[in-house]
Amino acid sequence: MSGTARHDREMAIQAKRNLAKATDPIERLRLQCLTRGSAGIKGLSRVFRIMDDDNSRSLDFKEFMKGLNDYAVMIDKAEAEQIFKIFDKDGSGTIDFDEFLLTLRPPMSNARKEVIMQAFRKLDKTGDGLVTIEDLQGVYNVKHHPKYQNGEWTEDQVFRTFLDNFDSPYDKDGQVTAEEFMNYYAGVSASIDTDVYFIIMMKNAWKL
Repeated sequence: MSGTARHDREMAIQAKRNLAKATDPIERLRLQCLTRGSAGIKGLSRVFRIMDDDNSRSLDFKEFMKGLNDYAVMIDKAEAEQIFKIFDKDGSGTIDFDEFLLTLRPPMSNARKEVIMQAFRKLDKTGDGLVTIEDLQGVYNVKHHPKYQNGEWTEDQVFRTFLDNFDSPYDKDGQVTAEEFMNYYAGVSASIDTDVYFIIMMKNAWKL
């Protein structure tokens, strides 16, 4: 999985470059998230989820603005209003944040989504839709990890660090949902031009 750190750096640089010339408000917000690497969009989704106290899976403008500010997204009120209006299709004054996050995620072909889900299903040994340390025990071999080899980390620490790659940056709970996994790889996917290369990378990384 060592390639992902490199992709993250490349993507962050590419996103910063594109941000300078982007004018579409949704594209600008997407790029701001991607300047934080593959976990950027996923991190924003976690901020919104924490704010959704009543589990309505929707946000009003005040919550939307607060979420963006908490996540330190540089956006002025007018631009935020413009984005909010695009998603508030029925004019109800609230937006569905699942729909918002799906649109924010960089577009991916079905072939890419399928290979990402193949990797997730392989990891999710118990089939409950969550990847945990318990799931990883039969799938991910820690013996090759340098910090495990030199005795610095236990097996559990290696697993936890591995899961943290996919977990949301500001609220790591040691569990990764299919959505978080997909959001992470949507970020990686944004830095890879061809489906063929993306699929080969996934198959090699996860031995699919």
